[in-house]
Amino acid sequence: EEEVEPGPAAAAAAEQRREERLRRFRELHMKRYEACKLNSQEVVEEDKRLKLPPNWEAKKARLEWELQVQEKKKECAARGEDYERVKLLEISAEDAERWERKKKKKNPDLGFSDYAAAQLRQYQRLTRQIKPDLEQYEKLKEQYGEALYPSSDSLLHGTHVPSKEGVDRMVADLEKQIEKREKYSRRRPYNDDADIDYINERNAKFNQKAERFYGKYTAEIKQNLERGTAV
Repeated sequence: EEEVEPGPAAAAAAEQRREERLRRFRELHMKRYEACKLNSQEVVEEDKRLKLPPNWEAKKARLEWELQVQEKKKECAARGEDYERVKLLEISAEDAERWERKKKKKNPDLGFSDYAAAQLRQYQRLTRQIKPDLEQYEKLKEQYGEALYPSSDSLLHGTHVPSKEGVDRMVADLEKQIEKREKYSRRRPYNDDADIDYINERNAKFNQKAERFYGKYTAEIKQNLERGTAV
């Protein structure tokens, strides 16, 4: 039997299907090329990020914020306005309350619990104020070596003499602590018109604390007892 050759319509349909397959193949090839290109770029960027310091993002955000603040200060100075006043006007009440809560949470004042805790808080407060001079430290380290800060195994003692500036700074800090302590330990003035409901000074302080914490709950009971109408 003789083979029947396809007609023109069948040949055109076959050619169209072939062109469609080639077009889809080219699209897939381009997508694959774009994916490889993006993947290579991402690998390079990730390698750059890994080589950066751990806190680079925070530093970058901080620098951007400082630049914005500088620009804002220049704009306020050009208009003759006070930057601090403008900044406070732009802060909402919700932001101010959130920052205040965050500040209290960061360094909460727990009051006096014992002397060890009070001493620890004072130590942390004083160490935060220390600003070491690293350049001067390196010079002293080269000059005195081990004698600068001798340990229990060192045989050199008494060879290092602190500078006059360091002694003056220590004396000024001690005087500041003494002055601050005297303000807290001063004797409170005595009020002659106040009701006497205590037997000694210690009992007076206890009553003041009890009144401060529970006074609003016991005010009615206290008034009834004073009038003699308590049940």
